[in-house]
Amino acid sequence: MSTHTEPSATGEVLATTVLIIDDHLVFAQLLAQAFSHVEGFVCLGTATSVTGGLAAVRAHRPDIVVMDVRLGDGDGVSATAVLTHEFPELRVVILSAYIDSALLSRAAAAGACALVPKAGDLQEILSVLRTSERGGFSVPPRFLRSLMGSSPPHPDPGLTARELEVLRMLAAGVGLGTIAHELSISVSTTRGHVKNLLAKLGAHSQLEAVVMAARRGLIHALPSA
Repeated sequence: MSTHTEPSATGEVLATTVLIIDDHLVFAQLLAQAFSHVEGFVCLGTATSVTGGLAAVRAHRPDIVVMDVRLGDGDGVSATAVLTHEFPELRVVILSAYIDSALLSRAAAAGACALVPKAGDLQEILSVLRTSERGGFSVPPRFLRSLMGSSPPHPDPGLTARELEVLRMLAAGVGLGTIAHELSISVSTTRGHVKNLLAKLGAHSQLEAVVMAARRGLIHALPSA
Protein backbone atom coordinates (compact mmCIF):
# COMPACT_ATOMS: atom_id res chain seq x y z
CA MET A 1 0.00 0.00 0.00
CA SER A 2 1.19 3.52 -0.71
CA THR A 3 0.23 6.41 1.55
CA HIS A 4 0.83 10.06 2.12
CA THR A 5 0.15 12.25 5.13
CA GLU A 6 -3.09 14.20 5.17
CA PRO A 7 -2.36 17.93 5.52
CA SER A 8 -3.53 19.67 8.66
CA ALA A 9 -6.84 21.49 8.37
CA THR A 10 -6.37 25.23 8.05
CA GLY A 11 -10.00 26.21 7.66
CA GLU A 12 -13.38 25.23 8.95
CA VAL A 13 -14.12 22.91 6.03
CA LEU A 14 -12.19 19.64 6.25
CA ALA A 15 -11.15 17.71 3.18
CA THR A 16 -12.89 14.44 2.40
CA THR A 17 -10.42 11.61 2.81
CA VAL A 18 -10.38 8.79 0.28
CA LEU A 19 -8.68 5.40 0.11
CA ILE A 20 -8.54 3.40 -3.14
CA ILE A 21 -8.63 -0.40 -3.25
CA ASP A 22 -7.96 -1.76 -6.73
CA ASP A 23 -5.73 -4.61 -7.88
CA HIS A 24 -4.76 -2.69 -11.02
CA LEU A 25 -1.87 -0.76 -9.47
CA VAL A 26 -1.45 1.74 -12.32
CA PHE A 27 -5.16 2.60 -12.30
CA ALA A 28 -5.12 3.03 -8.53
CA GLN A 29 -2.05 5.27 -8.68
CA LEU A 30 -3.50 7.39 -11.49
CA LEU A 31 -6.76 7.85 -9.60
CA ALA A 32 -4.84 8.74 -6.43
CA GLN A 33 -2.78 11.27 -8.39
CA ALA A 34 -5.96 12.78 -9.82
CA PHE A 35 -7.29 13.37 -6.31
CA SER A 36 -4.19 15.38 -5.45
CA HIS A 37 -5.38 18.03 -7.93
CA VAL A 38 -9.01 18.13 -6.80
CA GLU A 39 -9.97 20.64 -4.14
CA GLY A 40 -11.79 19.16 -1.18
CA PHE A 41 -10.33 15.66 -1.42
CA VAL A 42 -7.26 14.04 0.11
CA CYS A 43 -6.21 10.56 -0.97
CA LEU A 44 -4.76 8.66 1.99
CA GLY A 45 -3.32 5.93 -0.20
CA THR A 46 -4.02 2.81 -2.21
CA ALA A 47 -4.23 -0.91 -1.61
CA THR A 48 -4.26 -3.73 -4.17
CA SER A 49 -5.90 -6.56 -2.21
CA VAL A 50 -8.73 -7.28 0.19
CA THR A 51 -6.25 -8.01 2.97
CA GLY A 52 -4.27 -4.84 2.38
CA GLY A 53 -7.42 -2.79 1.88
CA LEU A 54 -9.03 -3.87 5.14
CA ALA A 55 -5.80 -3.14 7.01
CA ALA A 56 -5.48 0.28 5.37
CA VAL A 57 -9.04 1.31 6.19
CA ARG A 58 -8.62 0.22 9.80
CA ALA A 59 -5.36 2.15 10.08
CA HIS A 60 -6.34 5.37 8.30
CA ARG A 61 -10.14 5.58 8.81
CA PRO A 62 -10.99 7.36 5.51
CA ASP A 63 -14.34 9.00 4.84
CA ILE A 64 -14.74 7.14 1.54
CA VAL A 65 -13.38 3.92 0.06
CA VAL A 66 -13.30 3.46 -3.70
CA MET A 67 -13.53 -0.32 -4.08
CA ASP A 68 -12.89 -2.54 -7.09
CA VAL A 69 -15.01 -5.68 -7.38
CA ARG A 70 -12.42 -8.19 -8.56
CA LEU A 71 -9.36 -8.29 -6.32
CA GLY A 72 -6.56 -10.83 -6.43
CA ASP A 73 -7.27 -12.34 -3.02
CA GLY A 74 -11.02 -11.92 -2.81
CA ASP A 75 -14.21 -10.09 -3.68
CA GLY A 76 -14.58 -6.35 -3.22
CA VAL A 77 -18.32 -6.56 -2.55
CA SER A 78 -17.77 -9.00 0.31
CA ALA A 79 -15.03 -6.71 1.64
CA THR A 80 -17.49 -3.82 1.42
CA ALA A 81 -19.95 -5.69 3.64
CA VAL A 82 -17.21 -6.22 6.24
CA LEU A 83 -16.20 -2.56 6.21
CA THR A 84 -19.69 -1.07 6.32
CA HIS A 85 -20.54 -3.33 9.24
CA GLU A 86 -17.36 -2.39 11.08
CA PHE A 87 -17.51 1.35 10.29
CA PRO A 88 -21.15 2.54 10.17
CA GLU A 89 -20.23 6.03 8.87
CA LEU A 90 -17.92 4.80 6.10
CA ARG A 91 -19.04 5.38 2.51
CA VAL A 92 -17.99 2.81 -0.06
CA VAL A 93 -18.23 3.50 -3.79
CA ILE A 94 -17.83 0.35 -5.86
CA LEU A 95 -16.18 0.50 -9.28
CA SER A 96 -16.75 -2.23 -11.83
CA ALA A 97 -16.14 -2.77 -15.52
CA TYR A 98 -19.17 -5.10 -15.66
CA ILE A 99 -22.44 -4.06 -14.03
CA ASP A 100 -25.48 -6.32 -14.04
CA SER A 101 -28.55 -6.85 -11.87
CA ALA A 102 -26.77 -9.38 -9.64
CA LEU A 103 -23.96 -6.93 -8.88
CA LEU A 104 -26.43 -4.11 -8.25
CA SER A 105 -28.27 -6.23 -5.71
CA ARG A 106 -25.07 -7.45 -4.02
CA ALA A 107 -23.58 -3.97 -3.81
CA ALA A 108 -26.74 -2.50 -2.28
CA ALA A 109 -27.00 -5.37 0.21
CA ALA A 110 -23.33 -4.91 1.20
CA GLY A 111 -24.02 -1.32 2.24
CA ALA A 112 -22.27 0.42 -0.65
CA CYS A 113 -23.55 3.94 -1.29
CA ALA A 114 -22.90 3.89 -5.04
CA LEU A 115 -21.95 1.71 -7.98
CA VAL A 116 -19.97 3.38 -10.76
CA PRO A 117 -18.67 2.08 -14.09
CA LYS A 118 -14.91 1.77 -14.15
CA ALA A 119 -14.93 3.11 -17.69
CA GLY A 120 -16.57 6.34 -16.54
CA ASP A 121 -14.63 9.59 -16.57
CA LEU A 122 -13.10 11.22 -13.51
CA GLN A 123 -15.81 13.87 -13.27
CA GLU A 124 -18.48 11.17 -13.00
CA ILE A 125 -16.57 9.49 -10.19
CA LEU A 126 -15.99 12.80 -8.39
CA SER A 127 -19.66 13.72 -8.69
CA VAL A 128 -20.64 10.45 -7.05
CA LEU A 129 -18.08 10.91 -4.27
CA ARG A 130 -19.42 14.40 -3.55
CA THR A 131 -23.10 13.48 -3.45
CA SER A 132 -23.27 9.89 -2.21
CA GLU A 133 -24.13 9.23 1.38
CA ARG A 134 -24.52 6.32 3.72
CA GLY A 135 -28.04 4.92 3.54
CA GLY A 136 -28.46 5.88 -0.12
CA PHE A 137 -27.52 3.90 -3.21
CA SER A 138 -26.64 5.78 -6.38
CA VAL A 139 -26.46 4.06 -9.77
CA PRO A 140 -25.94 5.65 -13.21
CA PRO A 141 -29.35 5.95 -14.88
CA ARG A 142 -28.25 3.98 -17.97
CA PHE A 143 -27.72 0.88 -15.83
CA LEU A 144 -31.09 1.16 -14.13
CA ARG A 145 -32.71 1.50 -17.56
CA SER A 146 -31.03 -1.72 -18.68
CA LEU A 147 -32.74 -3.55 -15.80
CA MET A 148 -36.19 -2.23 -16.57
CA GLY A 149 -36.84 -4.18 -19.75
CA SER A 150 -40.46 -4.80 -20.62
CA SER A 151 -43.10 -5.97 -18.21
CA PRO A 152 -46.87 -6.48 -18.25
CA PRO A 153 -49.14 -3.81 -16.78
CA HIS A 154 -49.44 -3.80 -12.99
CA PRO A 155 -52.28 -2.49 -10.86
CA ASP A 156 -51.78 0.86 -9.17
CA PRO A 157 -50.02 0.05 -5.86
CA GLY A 158 -51.73 3.00 -4.20
CA LEU A 159 -48.68 4.94 -3.11
CA THR A 160 -49.41 8.17 -1.28
CA ALA A 161 -48.01 11.49 -2.49
CA ARG A 162 -45.45 11.43 0.34
CA GLU A 163 -44.42 7.85 -0.47
CA LEU A 164 -43.87 8.89 -4.09
CA GLU A 165 -41.71 11.79 -2.90
CA VAL A 166 -39.59 9.39 -0.86
CA LEU A 167 -39.40 6.95 -3.77
CA ARG A 168 -38.17 9.65 -6.17
CA MET A 169 -35.48 10.67 -3.72
CA LEU A 170 -34.40 7.05 -3.26
CA ALA A 171 -34.14 6.80 -7.06
CA ALA A 172 -31.75 9.77 -6.96
CA GLY A 173 -29.53 7.98 -4.45
CA VAL A 174 -30.50 10.18 -1.50
CA GLY A 175 -30.01 8.70 1.95
CA LEU A 176 -32.72 8.42 4.59
CA GLY A 177 -31.21 11.16 6.76
CA THR A 178 -31.23 13.67 3.93
CA ILE A 179 -34.73 12.64 2.86
CA ALA A 180 -35.96 13.26 6.39
CA HIS A 181 -34.28 16.68 6.45
CA GLU A 182 -35.58 17.71 3.03
CA LEU A 183 -39.14 16.66 3.85
CA SER A 184 -39.00 18.02 7.42
CA ILE A 185 -39.90 14.67 8.95
CA SER A 186 -38.10 12.35 11.34
CA VAL A 187 -35.83 9.54 10.19
CA SER A 188 -38.21 7.11 11.90
CA THR A 189 -41.12 8.46 9.85
CA THR A 190 -39.00 8.22 6.70
CA ARG A 191 -38.25 4.57 7.45
CA GLY A 192 -41.98 4.02 7.88
CA HIS A 193 -42.67 5.46 4.44
CA VAL A 194 -39.96 3.24 2.93
CA LYS A 195 -41.40 0.18 4.66
CA ASN A 196 -44.88 0.99 3.34
CA LEU A 197 -43.80 1.57 -0.26
CA LEU A 198 -41.73 -1.64 -0.26
CA ALA A 199 -44.80 -3.55 0.92
CA LYS A 200 -47.08 -1.93 -1.65
CA LEU A 201 -44.65 -2.61 -4.50
CA GLY A 202 -43.83 -6.12 -3.32
CA ALA A 203 -40.12 -5.20 -3.22
CA HIS A 204 -37.47 -6.57 -0.88
CA SER A 205 -35.00 -3.68 -1.06
CA GLN A 206 -34.87 0.02 -1.90
CA LEU A 207 -33.08 -0.73 -5.18
CA GLU A 208 -35.70 -3.28 -6.19
CA ALA A 209 -38.44 -0.78 -5.34
CA VAL A 210 -36.86 1.87 -7.59
CA VAL A 211 -36.51 -0.55 -10.51
CA MET A 212 -40.07 -1.87 -10.08
CA ALA A 213 -41.49 1.65 -9.83
CA ALA A 214 -39.63 2.70 -12.97
CA ARG A 215 -40.98 -0.32 -14.83
CA ARG A 216 -44.50 0.65 -13.85
CA GLY A 217 -43.98 4.27 -14.88
CA LEU A 218 -44.51 5.51 -11.32
CA ILE A 219 -41.32 7.54 -11.34
CA HIS A 220 -39.40 9.28 -14.09
CA ALA A 221 -36.03 9.63 -12.41
CA LEU A 222 -33.99 7.99 -15.13
CA PRO A 223 -32.80 10.74 -17.46
CA SER A 224 -30.72 10.02 -20.52
CA ALA A 225 -27.01 9.60 -19.78
